[in-house]
Amino acid sequence: MTLEATDLPVMRLSSTDAPAADLAALARATDTRFILAVFTNLAGKPCAKLVPVEAVDELQSDGVGFAGYAAGAMGQVPKDPDLVALPDPTSFTPIPFVRPGLALVHCDPHVEGKPWPYAPRVILKQVLGKAAERGLSVKVGAEIEYFLVQRDEDGTLRTADVLDTSRQPCYDARDVTRMYEHLTSISAAMNSLGWGNYANDHEDGNGQFEQNFHYADAMTTADRVVTLRYLISVLAEQRGMTATFMPKPFADRTGSGMHMHLSLWRADGAAFPDADDPRGLGLSETAYAFIAGILDHACALQGVIAPTVNSYKRTGATATSSGATWSPRHATYGGNDRTHYLRVPDGNRVELRGGDGSANPYLAAAAAVAAGLDGIDRRLDPGAPGGTPNPETLPMTLLHAMDALTADPVVTGALDAAGPGVAEYFAALKREEFFHWHNTVTAWEIDSYLTAF
Repeated sequence: MTLEATDLPVMRLSSTDAPAADLAALARATDTRFILAVFTNLAGKPCAKLVPVEAVDELQSDGVGFAGYAAGAMGQVPKDPDLVALPDPTSFTPIPFVRPGLALVHCDPHVEGKPWPYAPRVILKQVLGKAAERGLSVKVGAEIEYFLVQRDEDGTLRTADVLDTSRQPCYDARDVTRMYEHLTSISAAMNSLGWGNYANDHEDGNGQFEQNFHYADAMTTADRVVTLRYLISVLAEQRGMTATFMPKPFADRTGSGMHMHLSLWRADGAAFPDADDPRGLGLSETAYAFIAGILDHACALQGVIAPTVNSYKRTGATATSSGATWSPRHATYGGNDRTHYLRVPDGNRVELRGGDGSANPYLAAAAAVAAGLDGIDRRLDPGAPGGTPNPETLPMTLLHAMDALTADPVVTGALDAAGPGVAEYFAALKREEFFHWHNTVTAWEIDSYLTAF
């Protein structure tokens, strides 16, 4: 992740552009014929309605209605009133590379005229408001890792590129070249939108890739993560492949993370750098307190940034076919060292490496920021870089993570930032998910126990 700026042609009009508050003007300027009005549920599923440009004024003024229970994980039951998704015009994004004339806009769900507290985007807004009360703004960069796969007739999952078979495929120029059309289509899309794609590479697992874009304010980055996952999925599908952000689709390969690069800013500039840092990482006391807060709440935080049963196959892995898991097992921090939960590549930012591809980016950013702000409020000290890890620090399963989450008032407070009950609802959903998996008889059990007794 780089902190350099970029000068690229921009299709996405920003909030500083004069017509940015007018969806109709944005649609005309970009030859848009249909708009996807998008929000995510708590599980990260992108939900949308397709709105013709002829109804754009109605979309902007009245929003578009959804049966919230049908959207899943939105804190509703069938009898509840509609979720009304109100668009944020500053997030308007033309995506003609998916379909000519298509755009999307991210929305904030409301119920009966009020922001819905179970809506992830609404939650992040509230947490960022708490940072603003302290005179701080938050910038985030996100690394998007995923596998390109296909399924055989019997359902077996395999790498989409049948030639991608080497023991250490990371950065292999030949594997990248064979996926040239897919990777360059995504890169061109990001750059046409002004996101500043600066690298596309083959990651550590066979069939695994990463595509990077420049950091931005926390809300913009979260919107872009949702948009990019959608773009990668749809464009891969057009080429006969499935793009999966599942944390650990293959037991013997490295899992897919969603590393977040976090930095705080004041009106007069960045709050993290300090060239005179006696600990040698180039960080300010504010940055160290932020780090300490994240470490202090790491167990509960994992329940948000690694929110699936499969997540703990990634963080619990002890070996992979390439020789390294690249996922943290302990809540430690250090310099430019990828074995830590929090890596400090330079004095401008910290990289949170515990999250994975199943994380909802709005919730992940909200929970991480809340944990860091708590460290600042309490003036916590993380100790010396690279301290001795506690082998029991990070949760072993999703169930352990939910126990940690419900016992942590800071992380539950982040989920409840827009209204009470969200954390309890989220934890109940995740416990149900765990026991649904736990009650499924697997091939491993048949192989292990069928004739063992």
